[in-house]
Amino acid sequence: MSNAVAAYAMAGPDAAFEKVTIERRELGPDDVLIDIEYAGICHSDIHTARNEWGGAAYPCVPGHEIAGTVAAVGSAVDRYRVGDRVGVGCMVDSCGKCEPCLQSEEQFCTRGAVMTYNTRVPEEVQPGGHTMGGYATQIVVTADFVVAIPEGIDLSVAAPLLCAGITLYSPLRQWGAGPGKKVAIIGMGGLGHIGVKIAAALGAEVTVLSHSLSKQEDGKRFGAHHYYATSNKQVFRELRSSFDLIINTVSADLPINDYMKLLRLDGTLVVLGLPEAPFEVQARVLAGRRRSLAGSMIGGIQQTQEMVNFCAEHGIGAEIELISADEIDSAYERVVDSDVRYRFVIDTATI
Repeated sequence: MSNAVAAYAMAGPDAAFEKVTIERRELGPDDVLIDIEYAGICHSDIHTARNEWGGAAYPCVPGHEIAGTVAAVGSAVDRYRVGDRVGVGCMVDSCGKCEPCLQSEEQFCTRGAVMTYNTRVPEEVQPGGHTMGGYATQIVVTADFVVAIPEGIDLSVAAPLLCAGITLYSPLRQWGAGPGKKVAIIGMGGLGHIGVKIAAALGAEVTVLSHSLSKQEDGKRFGAHHYYATSNKQVFRELRSSFDLIINTVSADLPINDYMKLLRLDGTLVVLGLPEAPFEVQARVLAGRRRSLAGSMIGGIQQTQEMVNFCAEHGIGAEIELISADEIDSAYERVVDSDVRYRFVIDTATI
């Protein structure tokens, strides 16, 4: 027997959000039923709901930055109890058997991870045939894909950590951000501002590279040691061969070779944003100082739990603007216009 819950959905790529009733699957022995309290708005929600990436399934209920409390647990679940503070990020299942899954890198599951929304699944897994996300009052998730949210961090500011936080934490850990390392963050939006906080807490010397200085005071408050406007071309000459690691959080078509030249010997530029045009990297820029260009996405569930614990320990949460569910459409427009500091979060009590 499935469970009817209230949600906000788009009926098509050009539709407005409407309040609907959706069906969640029956609670299985390995499942957790979560009362959703907050759901962050990620730019990928917009791309998916508006079918800008193709393959969208409707009705589309986005949302993969979910924070709430446990309402019920399946008979085989012993790690969570009713009332526990928990979160759900971008994935809700994977095969659990392939090499990446066995290495706690479920995001790279060779059979394809089941994403929190817009993944086609059998009818018995999700009524409707595709997953539906966190713009809703409840969700049922396999326990192995639920993370605990420690006391000491508000659920509203923890919600964006489940995507934005792990998206930055994973490459910062992978490429060794810490004391003695110089790290630059390109862009200080919904992703970048959390990256600044985490990199600073890891002990790195942090620089923000932004188009303008309009957020400079915020950057310093978040822990940035330096802040430069890249609209000033002199900056690229001044900072040449400066950084061990550069994290690019923007999806704009950047002059990638100019940024690559900012890397020191053996430095790496990691791409998180997804621009439409391919990069054209000059081989001599890579070879000259043994530089690397790499990509990253989210982390696995084990690393996501590590990230949430780290953020709680260091008092790191997203800077948010809390909205009601009937403001989702206008929030989407504001995200597209870069008119938010720094992450919208839906109060699901308004659904």
